[in-house]
Amino acid sequence: MATLKDVAREAGLAVSTVSRILNNRGYISQDARNRVNQAMEKLNYQPNELARSLHRNKSNLIGLIVPHINHPYFSAVISQIEDQAYRKGYRILLCNSQTMKEREQDYIEICRRNRVAGIIMCTGQDSLKGFEDLGVPVIAWERFSDDKVASIECDNLMGGTLAAEHLIGRGCSHLIHLGTNPFIQMPGDCRLIGFRETCRKHGVTCHEETICIGLDYVKDNKEQISEILKKYPETDGIFANNDILAAQVIITCKDLRIPVPEKIKVIGYDDVFLTRITSPSITTIRQPLEEMAIHAIRLLDTSIQGEPSQENATFPVTLIERESTACVE
Repeated sequence: MATLKDVAREAGLAVSTVSRILNNRGYISQDARNRVNQAMEKLNYQPNELARSLHRNKSNLIGLIVPHINHPYFSAVISQIEDQAYRKGYRILLCNSQTMKEREQDYIEICRRNRVAGIIMCTGQDSLKGFEDLGVPVIAWERFSDDKVASIECDNLMGGTLAAEHLIGRGCSHLIHLGTNPFIQMPGDCRLIGFRETCRKHGVTCHEETICIGLDYVKDNKEQISEILKKYPETDGIFANNDILAAQVIITCKDLRIPVPEKIKVIGYDDVFLTRITSPSITTIRQPLEEMAIHAIRLLDTSIQGEPSQENATFPVTLIERESTACVE
């Protein structure tokens, strides 16, 4: 079995130089990197990741804790973060908490035992204070954090404002904001604030309704949505705080023989893939997930390299217009 010394000899470099390349430390020329890669391939050399992590007291793993992997939004987030992490030489340790606090705590301990280089939290922990003891940088994704933890979020207030302005601009005057029951306060709550304030500014009726989803993000909510629509028969516009709810609104409207967009116009949030394949396709608020992931990994990498950041980065959102809010002659 080839050793580090064998690779160094084959590449014509010092063992210390090869070690720096494998551990991504300091400046190394591209020529040296290429020679090491060629030598490793020729000798079929596989670095011992466990030994390297023990030597450095950390690995090249980033812990990514999400509440659900089967939710289209979090699937997209995972994909973007994994891609950007890979580009930076990191690998993802994916943890699915299913919104259970006990699981979150278990996964945090797993991250500790695996000597992760950093953690990205996409779940609803009540507090991030305990992360100070981990000794690794933490990024909060779309959740409130304290001053010691950097965070990444979209401009949710702007998202609610854009949704209200668009529906009102399409002639809607009896609107519903359709949210989900919150476990704790989250940045996404600001969508309602932006929507409510814009409706008030224009003198438009706005009802605020909540769908009780418990721990299941993707369950069938047609019965609850049906009751809400029957409660407000004059409704001509709905802003759902995620695309799954928006799709379920459209399905429920079809069951009740309420045409969309002729009678009710619908807007979602996130711009996940299903917004493009429903009938009608769904107007939505797009989060710039790629840009958010790039920035999250950049912040994490900078902190891992010894320059901690407590930046709270907010990214603008855009309205993507599709068939569910189309003008009808």
